[in-house]
Amino acid sequence: MRLLLTNDDGVFSPGLEVLRNALSEDHDVWVCAPDGERSGMSHYITIKGPVAVKELAPQVMACSGSPADCVIVAVLSGLPGPPDMVLSGINIGPNLGTDIIYSGTAAAARQAALMGFPGVALSLDGFSEPLHFEPLAEFVADYIEDLHALWNPHHFININAPNTPGSVERVEITHPCRRLYNDRLHEFRAPLGETYYFMAGSPVENELTPGTDWYALSRGSLSISPIGIDPINHHDDEAYRRALFVKSGV
Repeated sequence: MRLLLTNDDGVFSPGLEVLRNALSEDHDVWVCAPDGERSGMSHYITIKGPVAVKELAPQVMACSGSPADCVIVAVLSGLPGPPDMVLSGINIGPNLGTDIIYSGTAAAARQAALMGFPGVALSLDGFSEPLHFEPLAEFVADYIEDLHALWNPHHFININAPNTPGSVERVEITHPCRRLYNDRLHEFRAPLGETYYFMAGSPVENELTPGTDWYALSRGSLSISPIGIDPINHHDDEAYRRALFVKSGV
């Protein structure tokens, strides 16, 4: 298969390199990743101004834009033909539950699905050394055909793996948890009067709910979540249809 790899940690991220090495033997692997870290960019795309792309090595490109930009540029211009699959990661740190709203890693996989290609976001539940990317990369290499066959245009795939050595022993199919965030701002007042704010804080978990991605990861399982991309909410539609401001026949 022709595979496009990207991420939000930057083109020199070790997780990306481990994934590339695991897949290159059996597949035609291309890389188009940001030229620096783009964590937390969500689904930002560059619509004002250019996006610069630089070839670093054969089939490896660094992009000045966001992770979603990388997918757009590579698919429309950088690759010799359409990719069979787009893989985003392996991210340093998990992308669980509502993290996927903010995640550039998830956004790249979502962009692939929006363009009609299977998209897979890959994240490791670890932020500091030792980082065991290899088991997740080997899992993807072993089951990439299955992931390709299971995909349909209505979703992308979000995979989170525990940061443990050794092969993956347990896989759970999950749905995203609800994560709360204990956001804080650090304020800095500059000599000329400007005030700067730096985001801090961390997620706060309420409870471990069986069936969620966070629950699976806490048990040492690899979590696979199909994430819908269609902005449809039938559950709440009916309440709005019954509202007083809706006029009959309109």
